[in-house]
Amino acid sequence: MSGFDLTGLTASFGGERVIGPLSLSVKKGEKVALVGRSGAGKSTLISLIHQQVGRASSLVPQDLGLVNALPVFHNVFMGQLDAHSAWYNTLTLIRPFAKDSNAVRGLLKDLSMPEKIWMPTASLSGGQRQRVAIARALFRHSNLLLADEPVSALDGPMAHLVMKTLSGRFDTSVIAMHDVELALKYCTRIVGIQDGQIALDEASERLTPADISPLY
Repeated sequence: MSGFDLTGLTASFGGERVIGPLSLSVKKGEKVALVGRSGAGKSTLISLIHQQVGRASSLVPQDLGLVNALPVFHNVFMGQLDAHSAWYNTLTLIRPFAKDSNAVRGLLKDLSMPEKIWMPTASLSGGQRQRVAIARALFRHSNLLLADEPVSALDGPMAHLVMKTLSGRFDTSVIAMHDVELALKYCTRIVGIQDGQIALDEASERLTPADISPLY
């Protein structure tokens, strides 16, 4: 699975509706950017989609979901925890297999931080932590990426490197983004969220930043 067709998506907090009801259909091969101001419901929508498609996706949550006490390697390896037996995962915690170490180091090299593989995750900068969560999503080898502001802590060149990597490694993606220029460059479809509803849904090639700015 890499596409999906979801209907009746809703979410409420404190008795107040924050999303929906809305429907979202994403075809295999589409790279969708969710855009809109903070609080519009983008993060909630990413969470709702993940609840529906579950293990079929690779997730980069906004809070990253890293375990600070573990080295970078083990945080990245978590992308494949459910692909291995309990004994394999336990042994990996103690003494990782060379093939896994090499695979993780290769992903970190693609993200310009191979030297951090055995560093404690707690010692990393915000941008480095973000790249660890991205490496974990890549290590999962899913065809569908769900990501919530995956490059918010990265500078321009690194943000472009990461977005190019994600675009090349995942057949299909839904990425919540604030940076409209990046969204237009690396995504094929723009879905604008406003007050918990879809206010814009258009191919990127037909839009300019000025078309999207009213959502902010």
